[in-house]
Amino acid sequence: MPVEQGGAPQRLIVAITGATGAVYGVRLLEVLRDVSGVETHLLISPAGIMNLQHELDIGRADVEALADVVHNVRDIGATIASGSFRAHAMVVAPCSMRTLAAIAHGLSDNLITRAADVTLKERRKLVLMVRETPLNLAHLRNMTAVTEMGGIVFPPVPGFYQKPRTIAEMVDHTVGRVLDVVDLREVGEKLAPGWMGLGNSNDPA
Repeated sequence: MPVEQGGAPQRLIVAITGATGAVYGVRLLEVLRDVSGVETHLLISPAGIMNLQHELDIGRADVEALADVVHNVRDIGATIASGSFRAHAMVVAPCSMRTLAAIAHGLSDNLITRAADVTLKERRKLVLMVRETPLNLAHLRNMTAVTEMGGIVFPPVPGFYQKPRTIAEMVDHTVGRVLDVVDLREVGEKLAPGWMGLGNSNDPA
């Protein structure tokens, strides 16, 4: 597992906001909980707490117990609000369209959007697992703006080529892909092995 120079852990900020798909953030934390060399910093918006209760029947404390460090979304003075705090990357899982819009326009109106702004300005990886469909023009323009700033828009669209048998397998595959994107490839490949081809890809067309 990669670590920062000097043996310091890779710090990964995980934010859970009010879009459907709270399971992605929870599963990400579960996977990383016992991984040495990774330190998770958790943020949950008020709407994210509601979704945890509604979609997964779990409370805030249950999720916070999975993280190494927990931050209050109102604490703009937290460590992760500064670029001098060396976080490796940030994942918003799931990312509501409200959070996407705030990041796209640089509002920094809470610790989630401030941490995302810091991640972008420091040229670190920001992954937004945006959830909404169908998309209107405002959604698309905000996605474009974030992409132009260096962020990665990563809708949790399930793949079926791995022939998933359960929802849990579909979630794991997506989480594995996200871990790969933030350079935690060794962990991600356990959930989402690399594509090996169909076996007949060399046949003439």
